[in-house]
Amino acid sequence: MSSEPTRRDFTIRLAALGALAIAGDARPLHAQDDGVKHDAEAIHQEVQIPAPPAKVYAALTDAATFTKMTTFSMVKDAPPAKIDAVAGGAFSLFGGHIEGRTIELVADARVVQAWRAADWQPGWYSIARFVLNAKNGGTLIVFDHVGFPAGQGAHLAMGWQMNYWGPMKQALAG
Repeated sequence: MSSEPTRRDFTIRLAALGALAIAGDARPLHAQDDGVKHDAEAIHQEVQIPAPPAKVYAALTDAATFTKMTTFSMVKDAPPAKIDAVAGGAFSLFGGHIEGRTIELVADARVVQAWRAADWQPGWYSIARFVLNAKNGGTLIVFDHVGFPAGQGAHLAMGWQMNYWGPMKQALAG
């Protein structure tokens, strides 16, 4: 008798995995607890802005430009942004509601930030990465945000739309 799995064995295992997925546990039967979390939230957005990468970069890294841009956002009457536009520099946005440190700056191409909301637990930082690509006479922002607290994904994704991309399109158009 062969010890090779048969099609029937495969079908039975596949059906068992399906049943587990329906029950809310999609881990394979042979999975071990390896300490790797497989249910973390992440945000990936791609946004076309009608301005060249240099202007988009300035909107993300220059305090006066960011402050002007956010007058179009849902956060009204916030104190001016504070942005130290150097690697390792601190930033404070929307009256201190958002704060962090810039990790990497590549002029007109990339901004990477350790980013946090003021109401998160102390020491909790996420990573926000903005990659700026010249496209169609403007800039395609390829944006990724990871490492934020569980359950915050939908709220943050909406916040990026309402407080960054929409205002940026308005402020930088024309």
